[in-house]
Amino acid sequence: MFVPFSVSDFLDRAVQVYGDRIGVVDEPDQPAPSLGELTYAGMGELARRQAAKLDELGLEVGDRVAVVSHNSARLLTSFFGVSGWGRVLVPVNFRLSPEEVRYIVQHSGARVLLVDPELQEELASVEAEFKFVLGDDEHLYAPAPDDGGSGPRPWEPDENATACINYTSGTTARPKGVQITHRNIWVNAVTFGLHAQTSDRDVYLHTLPMFHANGWGWPYLATGVGAKHVVIRKIDGAEILRRVEAHGVTVMCAAPAVAAAVLDAAQSWDGPIPGRDRVRIIMAGAPPPTKTVARVEEELGWEFIQIYGLTETSPLLTFNRSRAEWDHLDPLEKATKLTRAGAPALGVRLQISHDEQNEGEVLARSNVVLEGYWEQPEESAKALADGWFHTGDGGTIGDDGYLTISDRKKDVIITGGENVSSIEVEDVLFSHPAVAEVAVIGVPSEKWGETIKALVVLGEGQSATEQELIAWCKEKAAHYKAPTTIEFRDTLARTATGKLQKFKLRAPYWEGRDRQVN
Repeated sequence: MFVPFSVSDFLDRAVQVYGDRIGVVDEPDQPAPSLGELTYAGMGELARRQAAKLDELGLEVGDRVAVVSHNSARLLTSFFGVSGWGRVLVPVNFRLSPEEVRYIVQHSGARVLLVDPELQEELASVEAEFKFVLGDDEHLYAPAPDDGGSGPRPWEPDENATACINYTSGTTARPKGVQITHRNIWVNAVTFGLHAQTSDRDVYLHTLPMFHANGWGWPYLATGVGAKHVVIRKIDGAEILRRVEAHGVTVMCAAPAVAAAVLDAAQSWDGPIPGRDRVRIIMAGAPPPTKTVARVEEELGWEFIQIYGLTETSPLLTFNRSRAEWDHLDPLEKATKLTRAGAPALGVRLQISHDEQNEGEVLARSNVVLEGYWEQPEESAKALADGWFHTGDGGTIGDDGYLTISDRKKDVIITGGENVSSIEVEDVLFSHPAVAEVAVIGVPSEKWGETIKALVVLGEGQSATEQELIAWCKEKAAHYKAPTTIEFRDTLARTATGKLQKFKLRAPYWEGRDRQVN
């Protein structure tokens, strides 16, 4: 018997088994009316009404729906209300500039655009066939059955159909649309749940943006096991501690900067740290310093778990959790082991390329690997060459099977959990009339893992200050893509053919470290 996987499987189970249970606690402080405490039955009804509304608008199977939103219960429900009936969700980073959002909406061909009320004015110029504001629920949801509404048209699941398109920065100035299928999502969620030992006793705090690689799969995973979702809209260390205390949070996913914020807040916290010996904090993007890992486990009493993956891999490729063999180690020794990317997750195959052109690159095979890049067949073929996904990261696999990431083969900087294309930042700086040459690199940062540095050569007779160029970048693109520092140079290291030698430019800033990533 073959029964195709579908994202609707997760919500269908939650409605059937945990219908009367509080499924999600919405953010109370938001510009849209909070949905408060929503049961899984209520969440299922909203998903069905959203699908029925898309029917009313004339959307067909495969049509795209873009959502630009902070974390919210309405965004969470959209993962099911859109994809669960055969349409394609396009979750968009709310930190992007209007021009960047416009590109994604146009490139994906999204017929519907849903916008967070906080972003309504900023994104006023971004258009779509249908555009609605989250919170204007009469435009989002068809009438309930009790009010004369009919249910959505049924969809025969196709596990190989695209469920979401997630745009990610890469080796080009424009983001690429990563096509994630129902099968990708299903396998990632179930595998993640297995390794993280997730159950209906868990309470999941959404410290990770839901748009980010579909919240790493946790909107599906937590729903499928009947765990409670707690939505947090704005990230603040003290507020995270308050939510952990108020809701009995047991697990969260985050970039290293979030752990740093919580550790800072803990210094002035009045009373015992909430969640001690209960919370698991799962991190990715860039491993934090060994000392930070030790502090999370000692000062907070939270279990630290490290994963590695990419938007293109749904994202879980490796999982690194403390094991029985490490129980006798001192905190710093154990922390050193936990900062590695980890061992392959169940069903993942990894190898290191020995190809002359891509020597040292991490390659992966798994059912979580993307279908392809939306409308970019050449990029898709390149990424999936020879039946392996080419991660663009350099690394090594130890005798124990654990992966360590040592370098990035592609021009991507991961800062605070966000992927930034160095080429994109270079393009913005090049557009400044005073800039003649520029190279953008990632340099170590205790807080962000890596931060963006621009090395700039000014044109003859031209002048510009560091502050002026940083402001220029913030005006032209998302603020997180702007360099934090700019260094002016007379020349930049290049090959005989004129290609920038970024490894030479990076080297002084990473001196004394065994890898050129954080």
